[in-house]
Amino acid sequence: MKAAQFESFGEPADVLRCVDRPEPTPGGGEVRVRMLASPINPSDLMTVRGEYGSLPDPPAVPGYEGVGVVESGGGLLGLALRGKRVAVLNGAGGNWAEFVTLPANRCVPLPADLSLPQAAMFFVNPATAYLLTAKVLAVPRGAWLLQTAAGSSLGQMVIRLGVHRGFRTVNVVRRAEQAETLRGLGADAVVVFDEKTEAPADLAAKVREATGGADVRHAIDPVAGATGGAAVGCLAGGGRLISFGTLSGEPLAVPARHLLFHQLSVEGFYLGKWMDAASLPTKLRVMRTVGKLLSTGVIANDVGESFPLDRVAEAVAEAEKPGRGGKAWLTIGE
Repeated sequence: MKAAQFESFGEPADVLRCVDRPEPTPGGGEVRVRMLASPINPSDLMTVRGEYGSLPDPPAVPGYEGVGVVESGGGLLGLALRGKRVAVLNGAGGNWAEFVTLPANRCVPLPADLSLPQAAMFFVNPATAYLLTAKVLAVPRGAWLLQTAAGSSLGQMVIRLGVHRGFRTVNVVRRAEQAETLRGLGADAVVVFDEKTEAPADLAAKVREATGGADVRHAIDPVAGATGGAAVGCLAGGGRLISFGTLSGEPLAVPARHLLFHQLSVEGFYLGKWMDAASLPTKLRVMRTVGKLLSTGVIANDVGESFPLDRVAEAVAEAEKPGRGGKAWLTIGE
């Protein structure tokens, strides 16, 4: 079979190659899935660079999510899934290949009306956006939520969820040209901030002005570094920031005085760990809710250019272009 593989950790465009690998055979409790498509997420690229929390031993195939058709597998669940189009939630990676094997309970049947790219991107961003706002922070109606990297696909979903659920969003971006797009989605406020040229206090002042001085007690941050630290400085007393990424590649820079004097808290969120800890009924409810949000158009993945597996180096380069139009993704099978 064809697969996108890296022999050693490094820059994705340099180390990823389309190669021939043996087709996998499912073990006990596993299914074999013929992959159709898979998105290129930051977690995939961090894995290739050797910077993610859990790393494979190279040579390895990236890809934590995607869509495919279950071809074979044993057990009651495996038999029930045969022939179905499923979201492939592969915690071990490996979805950038024509075939993959994984536990049957990591495959979720998808609504028939989801397009191929929306189905491929069914899980990571939609589930994270929903869980952070509705479960982890449980942002109430009328409250303000601050988010960094708001122009991302996930950031746009959070804005849409705010409109749907009635909370307000103040959205931090690095480029002024993103503001109009986000306001068109329903953003209540957009703030332009560049940590390289501005101080954390500048962001706090801009947020106060944008919100009319309202208290902001909820924040989410996938950037870390100086931007994440500046976001903490925007919170009112008792506020919480959830850190769920390290796009900057830098440690989260949080002055201790913010935490001490304002009783603020900073917590981490990792989708895989949350799902592992959740009960089966809870997981099923989350997946049904996310499916309904996507099917009804409340949220949508921002879909960009697609690439076949043999152009994986081009695909990962496109995925990291500033200001690209939507998430790059790989088309793998028919």
